[in-house]
Amino acid sequence: MAVFTVQVEYLEDRSVIERLNPPALQDPSEYGYVQATLLPPNARLSFISGQLGDGPDGERLHGFEAQVERAFANLGHALEAMQAAPADVAKITLLVVDHTQERLAIVSRYRQSFFGEARPASTLIPVPCLASDWMQFEIDANVVVLS
Repeated sequence: MAVFTVQVEYLEDRSVIERLNPPALQDPSEYGYVQATLLPPNARLSFISGQLGDGPDGERLHGFEAQVERAFANLGHALEAMQAAPADVAKITLLVVDHTQERLAIVSRYRQSFFGEARPASTLIPVPCLASDWMQFEIDANVVVLS
């Protein structure tokens, strides 16, 4: 089976994540992700727990877009804490309560803005609810940290 690299993202000359969109699969670039990512042999896979629309003081944002914006900001803070950047993210999972095409457009816009050309593999899962009633969006990440 042939796999074609559409983009190679160099991570500060430390390593390479290959971002793949095989020609037999739909190209999801317009939504801000790729079909697959390939990690280099000298990489450790690290994990960031689901990030929500809340602040460090426990403040809970209400409204879907506000929660998406804060969750991506929180993801950025978690990446900074592990000395990583959006380009180091290999895979994300997005959980969306009451998923609609309008919510997909919001998520896609923030995903594209956050990751730019360093698109991760991505799975979006519509869910009826999250851990608490106020939560409408959650994002977690698998991150490449070099050995």
